[in-house]
Amino acid sequence: MKQPKLYDYALLSLLALIWASAFFNIKIATYSFGPVTIAFLRVFFGAIPVLLLCYFKNIKIEAFSKDWYWFALIGFINLVAPFFLIAYGIKSVQSNLAAILMSTTPLSSTILGHFYLKNEKFNFIKTVGILIGFSGIVYLFSDNLLIDENNFNSALLILLGSTCYVIGGVLTLKISKKKNENVTGSILIWATIILIPLAILIERPWNLEPRIDSTISVIYLGLVSTGIAWLLRFKILIKNGLIFQSQVSYLIPIFGTVLSYIFLKELITLKVLLSLIAVVIGIYFVKKAK
Repeated sequence: MKQPKLYDYALLSLLALIWASAFFNIKIATYSFGPVTIAFLRVFFGAIPVLLLCYFKNIKIEAFSKDWYWFALIGFINLVAPFFLIAYGIKSVQSNLAAILMSTTPLSSTILGHFYLKNEKFNFIKTVGILIGFSGIVYLFSDNLLIDENNFNSALLILLGSTCYVIGGVLTLKISKKKNENVTGSILIWATIILIPLAILIERPWNLEPRIDSTISVIYLGLVSTGIAWLLRFKILIKNGLIFQSQVSYLIPIFGTVLSYIFLKELITLKVLLSLIAVVIGIYFVKKAK
């Protein structure tokens, strides 16, 4: 891979900004939509740019091939479950907390990788990073101003959503020889298929009278934070590689906290700042060890 230039860092920052912006937009979407409907609309609108790219690049979509069960399983674990859990959790907690909680994904993936991947075993630096990062999360849960007995379980559900991303990532290794665009398009198709009957049976979205801001947010979540963000991720991966692209993990919780304050005026306490610093440092040590 070539040495990254200013343009490459700008794309990386843009990707982090798009993914970080998802959290406050999910919060706005919950003003009118239920968590299942939000998850459905995210994957539905997210599939549009990805499938269009596959069409114009003549990339075959294998959603219904002999490996369909892998696409369906990954679609459920990597999209349906986390999108639902995050939307459900954000209804009761600030979106900046969700950004910090979700940023634990690199830490969780390191733990899971130790048990399931031969070349991802713990070493001293990784262990230090994991301990620092998760210490920040434990400290965050002690912030009684933002997390109390009324929303404690909601915060845990968001953490569970981040774990689903990690498990989905490990499962994706089963079909790692396929093109990224094909895999993403296929799991988006299956996630949409799974969520259609759930949305109809559980939330009956046709009865809703959504606010304009919620409607804009949920469309943005699908088209931009899901679809376009994945295409941008492909571009960065192809040009600069996985290690460079993984640096986006440092920026997401920072941008997410700043954006939630700008757009929603959410409270930023000292414990939030210290937890954010601990998580970013933890991610740094984990990445450095790799």
